[in-house]
Amino acid sequence: MRYDGTDTSIMVPEATIGDYQLRFESMHQREFGFVLRNRRIIVDDLRARVTGTLSKVKAGQVYDELKSLQRRELCEPNTHPAFVDTVSVYFQGGYRPTAVLKLGLLNPGDVVRGPAIVLDCNSTVLVEPNWVATVTSTQLVLDNTPVTTLDVSTHHISTEIDPIHLSVLANRFMSIAEQMGRTLEKTSVSTNIKERLDFSCALFDQHGNLVANAPHIPVHLGSMSHAVKFQLDRFSEDLQEGDVILVNHPQAGGTHLPDITIISPVFHDSRIIFFVASRGHHADIGGISPGSMPPNSRELFQEGASSMGMKIVDRGEFQEEAVRHMLLEEPAQYPECSGTRNYRDVLSDLKAQIAANHRGIALLSQLCAEYGLEVVQEYMAHIQHTAEAAVRLLLKETRVKHPTGQLSGHDFMDDGSKISLHVDISEDGSALFDFTGTSPEIYGNTNAPPSVTHSAIIYCLRCMVQSDLPLNQGCLAPVRVVIPENSFLSPSSTAAVVGGNVLTSQRLCDVILATFGVAAASQGCMNNLTFGIPAIEDGGVRYEGWGYYETIA
Repeated sequence: MRYDGTDTSIMVPEATIGDYQLRFESMHQREFGFVLRNRRIIVDDLRARVTGTLSKVKAGQVYDELKSLQRRELCEPNTHPAFVDTVSVYFQGGYRPTAVLKLGLLNPGDVVRGPAIVLDCNSTVLVEPNWVATVTSTQLVLDNTPVTTLDVSTHHISTEIDPIHLSVLANRFMSIAEQMGRTLEKTSVSTNIKERLDFSCALFDQHGNLVANAPHIPVHLGSMSHAVKFQLDRFSEDLQEGDVILVNHPQAGGTHLPDITIISPVFHDSRIIFFVASRGHHADIGGISPGSMPPNSRELFQEGASSMGMKIVDRGEFQEEAVRHMLLEEPAQYPECSGTRNYRDVLSDLKAQIAANHRGIALLSQLCAEYGLEVVQEYMAHIQHTAEAAVRLLLKETRVKHPTGQLSGHDFMDDGSKISLHVDISEDGSALFDFTGTSPEIYGNTNAPPSVTHSAIIYCLRCMVQSDLPLNQGCLAPVRVVIPENSFLSPSSTAAVVGGNVLTSQRLCDVILATFGVAAASQGCMNNLTFGIPAIEDGGVRYEGWGYYETIA
């Protein structure tokens, strides 16, 4: 079954009360985190399952036989006629020698203790460690033997920092972000996200600080924390379990408008304990040109749909009318502008982002069940403190090379606009990154919001740290950033910014790395190509257009 207009089907088992719609909605909510009210549900296909019994086996016969069966345990399987070989098989805890036996040469009453492999003409039975297989006249019965084992479902560890547990949990956090990314890749439909992989997924603590991320797009990861904190302040007490927020405005922690961020709060006992977020570059969200990456834009509205923050899912219910209004109607009200030229793809990818977040919430909940909420939150803080210590060490080492602690650098954009940076490093390893002297806001689209500057700083610091360190908010803890208001690194709310994310961000990295004297400047641009055709209406019928965007280098 699937919703009309969507591509994802869910196989719904027979409902006990016969209400397949309720069962489908429940499964859709569990899998993707939302339902679509007042949307037709389509039955894609039907499957019938038939079960039968062997005529020679009567109900209860196996149990009756087990009661009177004379059991003989194979203490030395390698001496039995059924023995074939001994192989090495990996189980929990390592490799173990495992006997391979032929079922046809075993007799009723033979008991095989695991680990073992039992071969039949058309099947293979693995008897795991701590299990036994009993042969009857018609069946092979598997039983779990009572043994004392370590309970791996719950790990009782202290909240005090431990290097081993720090490494384990840091990798668990990163694994969750990676699995979110795989879910997004699998469920999206656009070339931009599914094949170009222009997306990022990350976890945040209850305050909106970046904790862990998959190795996705650096300019996304360093700026998403700004978006999460902005929405936390914006909605304050208005966030409920099941809510999901959409945001892409540069003043709200966005980078450029095609990068839409989907943020999901994670609740426990009616309070927010974490956030998960995914950001994806959508190939077309409207504006004056297909691809929503116009080289000639001068105002933000020319670059497509924008939102300072809206609930795309409200208490588990997908708000499609609000999304349609944002993507199609709002951008089209401006002169020479269009709404999104491929609404279906953008809508499907937004749902894929929601599903990715839902996957992250499920995995975080599982992690809390294993370790406990207090331990997970404390180790999120420990990971950030570790990153902070590593960056402070880097800055102290840099100060040793430059005893005054003063570093300066600058570079120019193609239009002559200047990026100026002065770094003042203190003895305790803290630093001031001061961009005073940077040129004013540009009447063009290479303005970059402050979140992009912070992304460049956190990325460059992470690159300069020699240790294996996950990129997180702790990297910025020793750093204070000063960006002049109304410069092209902190433009007004109406300034065009589409080029700032793909060009200015690269030039910023050049300036930071050159200031620290660690790398030669590159070309300072991502080199982007965009093209497509607009949507048209003919006789009251709307025909979808399309837009494509590609980063060449």
